[in-house]
Amino acid sequence: IKLGKANILREGKDVAIIATGIMVNEAIIAVEQLKEKGIDAMVIDMHTIKPIDEEAILSAAKKTKAIVTAEEHSIIGGLGSAVAEVLAQKYPTKMAFVGQEDTYGESGKPEDLKKKYKMTADDIVKKTVNLLG
Repeated sequence: IKLGKANILREGKDVAIIATGIMVNEAIIAVEQLKEKGIDAMVIDMHTIKPIDEEAILSAAKKTKAIVTAEEHSIIGGLGSAVAEVLAQKYPTKMAFVGQEDTYGESGKPEDLKKKYKMTADDIVKKTVNLLG
């Protein structure tokens, strides 16, 4: 692991799923479900958000039709926001966010919270399918 350098876990041509933390595993699970729908997804492990790997983001945007970010916390001010900022300034691209919407967090079992806040592989698949139309 190199600080500020993303890990490309899987290449794909239709969409890039950029995930961090435990959401990387959800992204990998989602890839299998997307395959069944004829969608070829790239998976990027963005293990550091600051500094963000702009090169990996821009390369993914140029190789695919859309970007989906997946993070296990608020989508405001996190990975999704950082990726959106790079794309808005350098390569505007269709994008969707998987993570906690603008709500107060709460405590509980991780699996229960992922379901409640729509942060599962199924949610990644739904957002991806809707984004690609």
